[in-house]
Amino acid sequence: MTKRSVSRRLVTCLASPKLSLNVLCLVVTVFVLLQIWSFHITQQPILLPPSLLTYLNQQKEPEQISKNETAYLVEKLRESVTFLPLKDLRFSNKPLEGHTWFMSSLYDNQTKGEVQYQEFPSKSSKGRPLCLKGVDEHDGSWNYYALAWPQALPVNASLQEGLTFVSYNHYDYGNMWHGLSAMVPFIAWSLRNQCEKPQRWVLYHWGELRFGMGNWLSEIITATYGQNIEFLRFVDEEKPVCFKKAVVMRHNEGGMSRERRMEVFDLIRCKARNYCNISLSKTSKPRIGMTLLMRTGPRSFKNESTVINIFKRECKRVEGCELKVSYSNNLTFCEQVELMRKTNVLVSPHGAQLTNLVLMDRNSSVMEFYPKGWLKLAGVGQFVYQWGANWSGMRHEGSWRDPVGETCRFPDTDRRCMSVYKNGRIGYNETYFGEWARSVLGRVRKMEDIVERNNGNGLLDGCMC
Repeated sequence: MTKRSVSRRLVTCLASPKLSLNVLCLVVTVFVLLQIWSFHITQQPILLPPSLLTYLNQQKEPEQISKNETAYLVEKLRESVTFLPLKDLRFSNKPLEGHTWFMSSLYDNQTKGEVQYQEFPSKSSKGRPLCLKGVDEHDGSWNYYALAWPQALPVNASLQEGLTFVSYNHYDYGNMWHGLSAMVPFIAWSLRNQCEKPQRWVLYHWGELRFGMGNWLSEIITATYGQNIEFLRFVDEEKPVCFKKAVVMRHNEGGMSRERRMEVFDLIRCKARNYCNISLSKTSKPRIGMTLLMRTGPRSFKNESTVINIFKRECKRVEGCELKVSYSNNLTFCEQVELMRKTNVLVSPHGAQLTNLVLMDRNSSVMEFYPKGWLKLAGVGQFVYQWGANWSGMRHEGSWRDPVGETCRFPDTDRRCMSVYKNGRIGYNETYFGEWARSVLGRVRKMEDIVERNNGNGLLDGCMC
């Protein structure tokens, strides 16, 4: 419908002898015009866009609309805002496919190789900001979202100034790797938008509200953005919160090119070292640093002392090699950053502690270990640290999978066995471990940039943001 045809229709309606039909026609016309004329957020929340006001004020008919009637129509627009469930149960059997069950009526913006995101208000939202409501921490279908015209925000809504990051995570924010994967696209977005920082975060897991991150991840975000994290809390399920500017991520790092991922991890590494004041002048680094980052309990080594002695023996054979044995659960965040700064070869069982690999210098090496049964039953998630090494510029040197472990009463290919193998402990193969360590250390020793890297500048003041 063109502006001219809309104008002709409005004049015809106003000339009608039946007042009731005039009013009905006028309301329909106003709704159509609101879709045609674009406008920006204003400090006069009950006023129609200036272009529409001017148009209506120019009408010379006796039934000319008044400002009170305009305010009445705006109030009707407020009341007509439709909130939809954040978790769309129609897609519960395939929550991660397509545009996901989270805010399923909306689609992402994406340029090849960049993050997939939604921004509000924007051209795709027709200038409408995002509004959220609901306080449920257990069922995302009881939390809601809507887009509203800025001059007619929902009844009882509050407007949050500044930039808000809204995160959807299909996993969780406590696990180091899953949480970091959810944060990577936000950091990538900031890199592409003048390093813009959020004033607050809204966290969702399956549409359920979350109000915190694991300590390691929280420190990473604080270091990266140079400010403490503020989580938005919704205090009343019937009072929506709208945002002056919001960026929504719901696909983690999906769609990002390796180059973009490496840029993000370079920034994270740089910011973490500055945050922790890690300087070569204060923390000397060995020529080749080998670190055994151990676990306790599930997926720990059955015979730690033997494993340690194998790698200690091989490290001693290489000039300048220094071995450290650490437990990540006994280290502060900055102690982990410092340890990774000194590490060229990271030796560790599969587990969240391996997320620290992103804090090593580029081209460092990772050696990973698994209990029995994981290869057949654990799914693609068992390869996340291989992917993480690739994305952050490291070299994943392969994995050793223990062929011996607890016995499952079902065939080894039966998924019920994963409950037996998941938290299994890891044995050792002295011959294999020794040969593997010698091979990896030999490649590290031959690297041409070892000396240059070890004698580089102290703090990395040249962070991209």
